[in-house]
Amino acid sequence: MTRRRIYEIARELDVTSKEFVTRLGELGMPGLKASNTVDEEEYALIVNLYTDEGAAEPTAEAAEEAPPAEVRPRERRTRVTTGDPRAPVVSVLGHIDHGKTTLLDALRSSQLVEKEAGGITQGVAAYQVDLRGQKITVIDTPGHKAFTGMRARGAQATDIAILVVAADDGVMAQTVEAIDHIRAADIPMIVAVNKIDKANADVDRVMGDLAKQGLTPEAWGGDTVTVPISALNGENLEELMEMILLVAEMEDLRGDPDAALEAVIIESHLSAGRGPVASVVVRNGTLREKDIIVADQTYGRVKALIDGSGTRCAEATPGTAVEVLGLQEVPAVGSTLEVLSKINEAKRLAERRRSEAESPRRSRAQLSVEDLFKEAQEEEKLRLILKAGSTGALEAVRREIEALQVGEIEKEILLTGVGAVSESDILLASSVSGPCLVVGFGVKADGKATQLADRNGVIVMTYEIIYDLIEQIEGTLKRMLAPEFREVSLGTAEVRDIFKIPVGVVAGCYIAEGRVQRSAKARLLRDGEELFVGEIASLRRFEDDVREVQSGRECGIRLAEFDDVQIGDRLEFFLLEEVPA
Repeated sequence: MTRRRIYEIARELDVTSKEFVTRLGELGMPGLKASNTVDEEEYALIVNLYTDEGAAEPTAEAAEEAPPAEVRPRERRTRVTTGDPRAPVVSVLGHIDHGKTTLLDALRSSQLVEKEAGGITQGVAAYQVDLRGQKITVIDTPGHKAFTGMRARGAQATDIAILVVAADDGVMAQTVEAIDHIRAADIPMIVAVNKIDKANADVDRVMGDLAKQGLTPEAWGGDTVTVPISALNGENLEELMEMILLVAEMEDLRGDPDAALEAVIIESHLSAGRGPVASVVVRNGTLREKDIIVADQTYGRVKALIDGSGTRCAEATPGTAVEVLGLQEVPAVGSTLEVLSKINEAKRLAERRRSEAESPRRSRAQLSVEDLFKEAQEEEKLRLILKAGSTGALEAVRREIEALQVGEIEKEILLTGVGAVSESDILLASSVSGPCLVVGFGVKADGKATQLADRNGVIVMTYEIIYDLIEQIEGTLKRMLAPEFREVSLGTAEVRDIFKIPVGVVAGCYIAEGRVQRSAKARLLRDGEELFVGEIASLRRFEDDVREVQSGRECGIRLAEFDDVQIGDRLEFFLLEEVPA
């Protein structure tokens, strides 16, 4: 029996998948996804329903009554809502030897049928593939370390991540790590189950492994798009590209050529004869030849732009990748490109950044957990990366941490793994927004990871005793709580006289019980009604400023920013004491 995907039906009806899915939801068929398949009977029902009623705009009453469609684009900080749909930018991640490079080569070679000698240049770190006139930009930097390295510098070059999992191997350690990095980036993920041509391929086992990682495949009723492929012989590559374009459509990726430039450097090197070369992905705006640009600590004027086929072009629009020639020095990968109006302004900006980078940094030893969470109380969320010496130890630590309950503070474990704290762990910690703590149990950080943590200000805490680790994490969570205070009563006073002075009113008081301190807070009551709670501006006894006056004595008290004091008022004095979490 023939089956069709929802997005194929949308194409037949000459409507976008996003509009089609949304309209079907309004017509009483919620929950459909563009990648879902239907049989011939369901196909006829959907087409008849849409053609009979779908072309008409829903009434206000119908719009209110219809259940909302469940498929909608996620909201992200850098979403562009103006301009035309642009090519999605895709990164490929996964475990070593699962076929990432083979897939990248297969996608590239699929576009080389009628190319000139040499084909697409290997110097550009990204290239475009074309499917029936729709383009996809593929970043040729496999590996989650490079992927996260860009994000650690605040750059979000990738729109969609392709997770490659070998059908003959299943989900492995680096697969899990790649999943964690993609989740931290908060971008859509498509799983390419590779090597289905192998005799021992087991796609169902891979599906089960994915489900254990919280990625339930759509074929099993979940939300994770999975495509079985063979990168070696090209099987289902077109379907994979269809899924990429479908996800891009649902994400509503747009670019405005007239907007301010948003471009990310994904690779850079020094080329003999050409000087510093930067491979750039343009996300929004337009980069043109002769533009004056700044990238991190270097600047220059664009001498040439080279596209993925090695051809010189006059400009690069949203969703494209080009090599940029003309910078004074090799820029850092992950830097964002900015366009300025004058070369002197660009030079000054680059020099200022270089000067700031060369100024003494606080070392990791000088940082503290309190420093890290000082400005994080409003977020009420602690992110953790856990590493341990064995699987058993890792599970024990994770179980203990998840059992901690401190107020409304949430805990999110971004990554767990067995082995020493690595550079990849530090990159992930520095790339997420908000506080993130790297915790090692029975392991240390390797030398490169320690140096990177120093540079990026990432806190790494290692322990040999689990009770010490849990105690420290619990203390960290408590420090993130908004502080609570209780009143500690000091004493009371009666207002017996009023003295007006140039800066306000002084109340002549008799301390009836307890005492008053200059640092205390005061509450003024009149006929049992509270009229003021605040600070004491001054406390005097005769001509002297004093810190404290005991009961049975007289004194002059001026309240901060309150002069409506009358004879017969009552003052209560108290201190605020923080309640331990």
